[in-house]
Amino acid sequence: MTVTFIGVRHHSPACARLVAATIEELRPAYVLIEGPADLNERIGELLLGHELPVAVFSSYRDGERRHGSWAPFCAYSPEWVALTHGRAVGAELKFIDLPAWHPAFAGRRNRYADAELRYADVMQRLCGSFGVDNVDVLWDHLFEIAADDDLAERLAVYFDLVRGESAAGESDTAREAYMAQWVRAAAAEAGDRPVVVVTGGFHRPALVSALANDPSAAGWPEVPMLPPDAVGGSFLVPYSFRRLDAFDGYQSGMPSPGYYQELWESGPQAAARHLTESVAGRLRERKQPVSTADLIAARVTAEGLATVRGHRHPARTDVLDGLASALVNEALDVPLPWAARGALRTGSHPVVLEMVAALSGTRVGRLHPATPAPPLVHHVNAELERLGLDGSDDLDLDLTVAADRARSQVLHRVRVLAVPGFRRDSGPSTGLDPVLKERWTLRPGPERLTAFIEAGAYGATLADACAAVLAERAAHAGRDVDLLAAVLFDAALSGTADVSEQALAAIESTVAAAADLGSLGRMLAVVLTMWRHDRILGTAQSATLAVVIVASVRRILWLAEGVHGRSAAADLGRIGALAACRDALRYARPKLDLDLTAALEVAARVAADAEAPPDLRGASFGLRWALQPAPADAAGDEPVDVPLGPALQEAREPEPLARGLDPERAVRGAFHPESAGDWLAGLFALAREEVLHTPAVIGLLDELLSAMAAEEFLVAVPGLRQAFEFFPPREREIIAGRLLERRGLAGTGRSLLRGVTDPELVAAGMLLDDRVDAVLRREGLTGGAHD
Repeated sequence: MTVTFIGVRHHSPACARLVAATIEELRPAYVLIEGPADLNERIGELLLGHELPVAVFSSYRDGERRHGSWAPFCAYSPEWVALTHGRAVGAELKFIDLPAWHPAFAGRRNRYADAELRYADVMQRLCGSFGVDNVDVLWDHLFEIAADDDLAERLAVYFDLVRGESAAGESDTAREAYMAQWVRAAAAEAGDRPVVVVTGGFHRPALVSALANDPSAAGWPEVPMLPPDAVGGSFLVPYSFRRLDAFDGYQSGMPSPGYYQELWESGPQAAARHLTESVAGRLRERKQPVSTADLIAARVTAEGLATVRGHRHPARTDVLDGLASALVNEALDVPLPWAARGALRTGSHPVVLEMVAALSGTRVGRLHPATPAPPLVHHVNAELERLGLDGSDDLDLDLTVAADRARSQVLHRVRVLAVPGFRRDSGPSTGLDPVLKERWTLRPGPERLTAFIEAGAYGATLADACAAVLAERAAHAGRDVDLLAAVLFDAALSGTADVSEQALAAIESTVAAAADLGSLGRMLAVVLTMWRHDRILGTAQSATLAVVIVASVRRILWLAEGVHGRSAAADLGRIGALAACRDALRYARPKLDLDLTAALEVAARVAADAEAPPDLRGASFGLRWALQPAPADAAGDEPVDVPLGPALQEAREPEPLARGLDPERAVRGAFHPESAGDWLAGLFALAREEVLHTPAVIGLLDELLSAMAAEEFLVAVPGLRQAFEFFPPREREIIAGRLLERRGLAGTGRSLLRGVTDPELVAAGMLLDDRVDAVLRREGLTGGAHD
């Protein structure tokens, strides 16, 4: 039994060279590779002849968890080299790791994320010992630009040191125990023929120890199956160097894939030269001055740094430091990105950004035409072709036209799936928006197929996938009502009128936890309009929107009763929330069985609460007035009818819901100079039509305002201006006309309004007149002649 373990760093050309040389020398019976064992029956798909990079995308979804992850391969990935060279020598190829959906991979979006990232303390000590900035620089120094002599032994020592004596985590232990079963089985099956095992270097010591301590085999291990209530699968997707790049946020073993591709193909000297040329070309394309003298200085500096650092050839960071020294003449706001691991930091110098981009490369993979794809890809391609949406185009769609509306729904479903190349430039932004036309820009790109394959994890058809994404967004909305409103509007635009029971529960939960009255009110106003009227988008009488309406009304009333602050200024958001609540009770109550009696009881309590803000008290009184008949007169006769508009007459109850509602008394009691405007703002917003059709209230307001002293009027003017803005211009003219009539003056309301100057200026003038009169009286300068 001969088992050769090769511990690798994922996406390392040096490790890939070692894997290739070992397989060619040993010509093993089995090549075992760290990868998802559930793909063993489909390894042939990987070897169809794709243009690299590609990746295996795996998805998983059940009632509790959703997972998506990638296992990428490029030409210099040791795992890829193990596959291709193993096939070339006739070895049997097997992936030996747990499936990507297994709980051992929970929280990991990339199968080949570095294990040493989880042992940063060890790596920090190693970097300190060698005097380098980070593990990438250390790796280049030890392996990529060093000679391949004794590479296997040096790698083994390195990974033994990284692993150390510390115990692995629970997930790594489970994976290593599973991989060890495959190693034992392959060793037993191979007999005297060699077996080569290629895994991440972190796992190598554990697998060596497991085989040494227990070489017995019990046959090939079973591959875990998906739970009965789960859906998932794995498919190949095109990948790109940009997605492979650690500077773009990928947790891969190596950054700068364009550089390492050149290193793999041509060696370190040619890679350094290619890097310099790529940076110079990229900067010149962007009109950045790069002279021959600059390049000479960069090359000389890089070679000098390589010598000082003990490198046979300039390493990646030697070249980058040389270029930065020659091309960046200003002080840097942030450190050079290759001095640390991870994504680029905000504030990086533009020239440095171009340098990093040049290292990354622009290569994008392409799948072989015979590669299987998830059902969604076939469905969406057929839909786009059927509707003429599969090419480049600039579309103008009219949502009142059925054919355009169908195209719009498909485009919005694709947009919800976040597929690039489908951009809506204009169109309705809320359910209250009167815009009925849309403009789209369609630009197909190579990344489109990748996005559709990855979206296939959500469903087999475009409608199902869109509904699943929206349900997920609703579940993640938390307490953010604005996010939920966006989800609901996207559902309307995409023709996803009703959602699953699980999504409905998430929506109700978000509304029930919402803390901001303004956000709730905005959402309720939009949702109610869509539920009542939207025949175009198909949301009229939607069951999903009905749930939102009922939950929002309940939550708004509950929140309103808990708001306190007797001196708080008017808040248009909370006023709007009660106005939306009023409209829901007025128009949706019969069909949705909203509790009008309970709503009026809440409004009565808030209106009488001295600790509530004035605007909320006024709005609560307005809510009661707008939703119930007038009270009986003082003699106890039948309720006196208040002339209302048709919409209000339609919503009237056959019997009075409460008695004792006295608008004049309420207005008089709330009329304090410092808060009158705020109280009236709430009243006018909720019961504008009722006020307009009650002359006694308008007369009372005229009386109270006329009786105000100039100083009181000056204090009240800002709030009063805001309150009367709730009346549209035509209704303000009506009120002005009635004021003229009360005084027996000729003219129209329009003429009176045109003659009004700035109220604050008028109030200030009145106050000045009063003060002058007071001084004159005090000094005896009014009245008769002076001696």
